[in-house]
Amino acid sequence: MAQAALGAAGLHFDELNKLRVLDPAVAQGTAQLREECGAFLDKIVEFQKIVGSLIELVDQLAKAAEREKMKAIGARNLLKSIAKQREAQEQQLQALIAEKKMQLERYRIEYETLCKIEADQNEFIDQFIFQK
Repeated sequence: MAQAALGAAGLHFDELNKLRVLDPAVAQGTAQLREECGAFLDKIVEFQKIVGSLIELVDQLAKAAEREKMKAIGARNLLKSIAKQREAQEQQLQALIAEKKMQLERYRIEYETLCKIEADQNEFIDQFIFQK
């Protein structure tokens, strides 16, 4: 009866027979909720650590991908410059070939001319020898 009167007044006894303002069931629910919240906070902290490490890993992969992309761009530019150098070298060689062909043609014409002159001089010498 005393407990009922105290219960009506909002006072309760716990398992250690201490006077409490809260109902023991509410106090137990509160304690359980406090423990669950602590466990939840521990899980949240662990989740944040995992997410942080994942973000760090993704950043590292992004940087590595960017480095590889820059290497590929550099290699492509190098190939383009090598191709341009080869094209310029080919044009120089074509010009040199054309120049050498023209020089060869000049030498051929000069040789034919000299052969005609030699033939004329030999003929002149032969005529001169026969006249004597």
